Formats: sequence, C-alpha cells, structure tokens
Amino acid sequence: MVAQITTFAFHGVDARPVTVQVQLTNGSNPFTIVGLGDKAVSEARERVRAALSAVGLGLPAKRITVNLAPADLPKEGSHFDLAIALGLLMEMGAAPHDTAEGFAVMGELGLDGSIAPCAGALPAAVAANAMGLGLICPSACGPEAAWAGGDAVILAPKSLIQLVNHFKGTQVLSSPLPGALAAPQAIPDLADVKGQETAKRALEVAAAGGHNLLMVGPPGAGKSMLAARLPGLLPPLSPAEMLEISMVQSLAGQLEGGRLTRVRPFRAPHHSASMAAMIGGGVRAKPGEASLAHHGVLFLDELPEFTAPVLDSLRQPLETGDVLIARANFHVRYPARFQLVAAMNPCRCGYGRASGRACGRGPNCEEVYQSRISGPLLDRMDLAIELPTVTPADLSAPASGESTETVADRVGTARQAQIARAKSLETEAGCAVTNAALGDAELSKIAEPDAEGRNLLSRAAEALSLSARAYTRILRVARTLADLDGADGVKRRHIAEAVSFRRRDAAANPSPAVTAPAAGNAFN
Repeated sequence: MVAQITTFAFHGVDARPVTVQVQLTNGSNPFTIVGLGDKAVSEARERVRAALSAVGLGLPAKRITVNLAPADLPKEGSHFDLAIALGLLMEMGAAPHDTAEGFAVMGELGLDGSIAPCAGALPAAVAANAMGLGLICPSACGPEAAWAGGDAVILAPKSLIQLVNHFKGTQVLSSPLPGALAAPQAIPDLADVKGQETAKRALEVAAAGGHNLLMVGPPGAGKSMLAARLPGLLPPLSPAEMLEISMVQSLAGQLEGGRLTRVRPFRAPHHSASMAAMIGGGVRAKPGEASLAHHGVLFLDELPEFTAPVLDSLRQPLETGDVLIARANFHVRYPARFQLVAAMNPCRCGYGRASGRACGRGPNCEEVYQSRISGPLLDRMDLAIELPTVTPADLSAPASGESTETVADRVGTARQAQIARAKSLETEAGCAVTNAALGDAELSKIAEPDAEGRNLLSRAAEALSLSARAYTRILRVARTLADLDGADGVKRRHIAEAVSFRRRDAAANPSPAVTAPAAGNAFN
C-alpha cells in the first residue's frame, strides 16, 4: 500500500498541489526521494531519519521510496519534510492511514523532532482552503496561515510527537488565531519640509494617481525627505491588496509572527543592488524589491548610481505590473505593480550648471551623468520635477505648509473617485484601480480633454516630441489633477499642469537638466 499526502510547491505566489507518495518494499534499505526535487528536498532523508529517531522510531529494514508527483514539476525547499515523515509513519503502522486525510501538510523537521518554520504558509493556506482542505503547518506559521480565513481547519504543532498525539487523541491541538496587525510606524509630517512647494504638489499628484515620480536637485534640496513622506499620503490597503502583499512577504519569509500591516510597502534598496535583488531571482527565484513593493512605493535614491541593466529591468514591470523570471525548465511570475519614485543629482558634482556653481568635471558633466539613465525608463516617469536649492531664508522661516493629514484627505477623496469609476468601467483588474494602472481603453473613456485641452496637448506633443506612451501618461496625470479638483472632465488647466510636470525631450530643451515649462503659460 502507498501512503499519499498533499503538500505544495511554490511557483511565484502560486501554490501548486504536490502529492507525496511513500512506499515500503522488500529489498535493501536505501531511502530514495524522486520527483525533481532540489538539494534541500534530497537532504530531507537525514532530517526525517533523525526526527523519527528522536520520537523513538527507527526506519524499517526495507526499501523506502518517496515520490513527489507530478514528477516533472520542480520542487524546492525544506517544507516537504513533514509530509514525508507522516507518510512514513502511516506506512510503518505508527499512525492510521487516514491520518492526514482532509489536510495539506508542510513543515521543516529538526533533528530533535521539532517542526521549524518555513516560508509560504499563507499562500499554502489559501490554496488548501480553495481545495477544501485544512492545513498542517509549523506552530510559528500558524498565525500567518490563519489569515487565509474560510472554514478550513489549521493545525500548528510544535513537534512531530505533538502532531502524532493529536491524531491518536491523547492531545488536542487548537486552531491558531490570526496574528495581530502590525503597529503602524510613525510617519514624518509633510509640513516639516520647508520650501519646495512645487515638489509638494507633485508628491500629492503622484500619491493621488499612483504615478511614477522623478526628483532632480542638488544635495540637501529635500528629495529624500519628500520621498519618506509619501507613505503617509497613500490610502490604507484594501483587504484584497493586503492579502496579495502578504502572500509575497510570506514567500520571502518576512511575516514574523503572522503580523500583517495595512500600510503600503515602502522599499528603498541601495544603489549597489543586483538585478536578482531588484526584480527577483537566484537559485530558488525569490521575490525581489520590485515585488516586495507591490501596491506600494519603490524608492530609488541616487538613480544614476544603479547599474544600467538593473534600471532597465524595471521597464517591463512598470508596464505590465508583474515580473516574469525565466529559467531553462520553468518560469516564475511575481506581482510587481509598484509606484516608482526616484531621486538624483543633476550631475556628478551634485549641483549642475543651473546652480551657478563651477563644475570641476568639465562642461559635459550633466550630459554624461544623466545619460546613465535610458530614455525608455525616463519616458515611463509620469512626473519629473527639478528641485531648487533650499535657501537660508527658507530654513529660517516658520513651517507653514500643509500637514500630511490634510493632503492625505484630498488624496483619499481622489482615490475614492477612481475606485468608483473603475467599478462603473468593470475593469479586469478590479475596483481598486488608480489612474496610473488603468488600461488605455478605460483611459480613453474617462480622460478625454475638452477642445482647448486637446489643442494644448497636440501642440505640446509636437513641441516636446512626445512618444505615444508620454502622450497617454500626460492624460493620466491630467485625469488625476481633475480628480483632485473634483472636476468631472479634464480641462485645459489640467493638461497644462500635467505638461508642466513632463520632462522635456533633449531636442526641445537645449539644457540637459530635467526641467519643465511652467503650467499655464507653456504653450500660449
């Protein structure tokens, strides 16, 4: 007879069911695991052998064959240990053959018989619930798995002997409770930023529509300060968004104690990050910074210091909202619909020609420095602003700007208008869709400007040599500006301000600095 237990193999955020088949036959006594497992799976032999010995059981003098079906699906990780051990207990007669009936099983075994935590408990619980199964997982992962909801039973034993005693009826394991929501961290106030009113306006627009933002300015202009205040302007996560983010974090092993958060992710990787760290990859194709920033913000400080391949690898997820990591025998897809916020100095010396300072690196310092960023990536930045140097007068003046709470209220109102519109449009992505994430077909229905606005946009497209992508992104920003105004349609003033936030093409702008025409008089 063959013992069969259900577990999961993770491919991206998808938990694919795997059947662990355990068979004891006569013959010499090797312990063989087949089914396209990686090194961690093959090492399960020794962990299972030691764990059974720790509970007073030795392996029988028979041939042990473990098959992980389907055999052509790659399996990675140590979470197959517990399923293999339970299958062996059932085959040895130490546990009834219906022990794991109605359950999926995952967990890594320690040499002392303890069950160690493993990544992916939340996606496994969601998948088990969809299959009508309960889930047996490590005790440390119980609060995380309990967030899956539904009527499925969650068992979270601390050790193998505890689980065996539960099924024998000598000990009862209660279902774990969902972990507590993580306490929100203190967010700095936007009112603390002195000066930079144009930048504050751009930050509000970016938050309201989920737009990508590029800030260019000298050191100390407040670029990082502004970026750090963006999370406070963003609305809290919806339950569906929170579940998507938590599943990615679960696979990355970042849900400590099963604590979920309602705050949108804010990831700020160092400019030395590799491509695998940014978009995901490695031997086990883990999620990268782009996926960990899903439904949140990815902040890249000192943008030109990132290597060109790393930056260009973000172009595809910025368009599609996901990352596809291809391998020779399989591919993995992770969600990556993030808001890109980038900051940079105008040149290597830090100040650029606009500051009036002499540059010791030659007259082409700005051109050479900014050429590190490809045109297609810049084309995907909805808003591009230049921050001036903060003067001593600005620093000595009392703080007079709006608070984060005030601006966040306006952002929340604009987001609610977008959600209501998305419901009426019946978008495929669901109701919580920002202007930046809408498809072109939906955008054409809601962002058609009035006659004056169309005329202004046509002249701007010709003067700035706008690409088709840049043209539609101006419409997206204009729609967000109309939402902030509470306007039903897109007007000329919205187009003018959206164009003012657009980076000029080099052919239209003799200066290589990232500048924009002033709103209202750009194309009079």
